[in-house]
Amino acid sequence: MNKYKIIADTSCDMPAAVFAAQNVTYVPFNVSFDQQNYLEELKDITPDEFYDKINAEKLFPKTSLPSVQAYMDAMEAALKEGNDVLCLCLSSKFSGSYGSAVNAANILADDYPDRIIRVVDTTCATACEGLMVMEACRMRDAGMEMDSVVEKLDKMKESACLYVTVDSLEHLQKGGRLGKASALAGAILNIKPIISMKDGELQAESKVRGSKKALKTIMDLSKEKMGADKDQYRVLFVRGEKERHETAVEMANELRAEGYDVYEDVWTVGITIGSHIGPTPIAICMMKKYEFV
Repeated sequence: MNKYKIIADTSCDMPAAVFAAQNVTYVPFNVSFDQQNYLEELKDITPDEFYDKINAEKLFPKTSLPSVQAYMDAMEAALKEGNDVLCLCLSSKFSGSYGSAVNAANILADDYPDRIIRVVDTTCATACEGLMVMEACRMRDAGMEMDSVVEKLDKMKESACLYVTVDSLEHLQKGGRLGKASALAGAILNIKPIISMKDGELQAESKVRGSKKALKTIMDLSKEKMGADKDQYRVLFVRGEKERHETAVEMANELRAEGYDVYEDVWTVGITIGSHIGPTPIAICMMKKYEFV
């Protein structure tokens, strides 16, 4: 079996320490606060630093996707060591990151005809993509060949699900994803949106009044999604600004006490999704383990 290196873009929201522990190379998204100078996620700025900055300075940042060259650099480093490459990317409906990776793979194919590069559109975002990366690592560590891993990943997409709520509609409105009147009415009436990810895109699921009800709603929706098959799923909580961490931990502990397989740590929503929905998200991500697809 040929050795292969797993690569992922930072929109999977894996912490830098987890990337290192899982021997996964990351390709960073970029963020700008002045539309001129860009910082690389995890290398130049952490998610917590990102949220601190947009809160303190009331900024509405812009992100840019990884370049073809960034993917080429990551892939070629692995190819030069004699590895094949398995690259997992943010949903192609949300970003052009997948296209950059495919272009990089096509360019490198001529120079490395004996190596294989597989690029996977995860059709996921944030920690749903992260769960897919973690499952790919588990399959790699179990000795599965890369083609078999890709087959499993294609099936796992169908089970992936994400429910998220935010406390403020300001960033959704500034980003053009919500009308100004709706945002104003939401603020006055204390309306909180429930957002899901379906078919590779973030979509409005429903709306409720009050933060407590919003958090209960995403918990209920998650339990309903997993149903009687909860043992087959891995669950991962993510949050925005660090002020949301304690609440996310409490929610994770509640599900864990009910017998759900909840990842031990709460991750932070990165700059890609955070730039669109702002600093206040709490999300529940779930996906079937590779043994059950």
